Amino acid sequence: MTTPRWRALSSSDPPLDVQRWRLDIAYDGNAFSGFAYQPEFTTVVGVLRETLASTLSIEEPMIVGAGRTDSGVHAFAQVVHVDLPISLFAKQRGPDAERLRRSLNQQLRGRIKVLAARPVGQSFHARYSATWREYRYLVLETSPPALDLTDVWSWSVQGPLDLDVMNRVSEETLGLHDFRAFCRRPTNSDADEPLLRRVIHARWERLADEWALTPDHSPTLKFTIRAESFCHNMVRCLTSTVVAIGQGKLPETTISERFESLSRDHLPSLAPASGLSLVAVGYEEDDESAR
Repeated sequence: MTTPRWRALSSSDPPLDVQRWRLDIAYDGNAFSGFAYQPEFTTVVGVLRETLASTLSIEEPMIVGAGRTDSGVHAFAQVVHVDLPISLFAKQRGPDAERLRRSLNQQLRGRIKVLAARPVGQSFHARYSATWREYRYLVLETSPPALDLTDVWSWSVQGPLDLDVMNRVSEETLGLHDFRAFCRRPTNSDADEPLLRRVIHARWERLADEWALTPDHSPTLKFTIRAESFCHNMVRCLTSTVVAIGQGKLPETTISERFESLSRDHLPSLAPASGLSLVAVGYEEDDESAR
């Protein structure tokens, strides 16, 4: 048995001889019981910790993500940071970053894919340095029940859906609002505490099935929403509410009324997790390098 060369750092530990690494990752949420570490379940962080430990012969390190995705929610652009001993990287056998990425992907075997790995400054924080997050929800406009094949990446709903109305009411979410009606409140939090979130972009598009992804060539509606941060279940609740409005089951005034009443009573059930994906996370350093 290999003896670990360092102990795992806790969030309260001062930096030792470590290098902070940023990992950009993607994963199929159906394979995990969520993102956050839970010892009794298979989670994204749990698998990453185990893989880093076995690949580098260290104890399982602390991992911090840009956002927590629920069970069944996918990610195409999750960002995490992890502190690793400097001594592990002697710049042998090629660039450290590429060597780390390849080694992790060989061990992960497609459960999680490391898209990029690079050293960053100790001040970089995957969660607190992020300036925005962007999610995408896919709605398949077809007659349920859908094939199990399509249910792993979308939510099948009965059409027709009024795209113009759905975009009009989604615009009401832009700016700073109290999303108490559309979020699950954190445990042990004050019921009167506002859940203020600033939405930057919210837009629906109808996409033709040009690649025959469905047997009846059903169109897909793509909902893209970007915000500085999100509260729990916010996107899935907004999605199911706006879809109900697009079907004519709820009045167009529902969003604005719930911002006033702050009540979740009689809103539709959450849209399924499988249609939701984290598709981008923004950082100032990325914006500056893109200029």
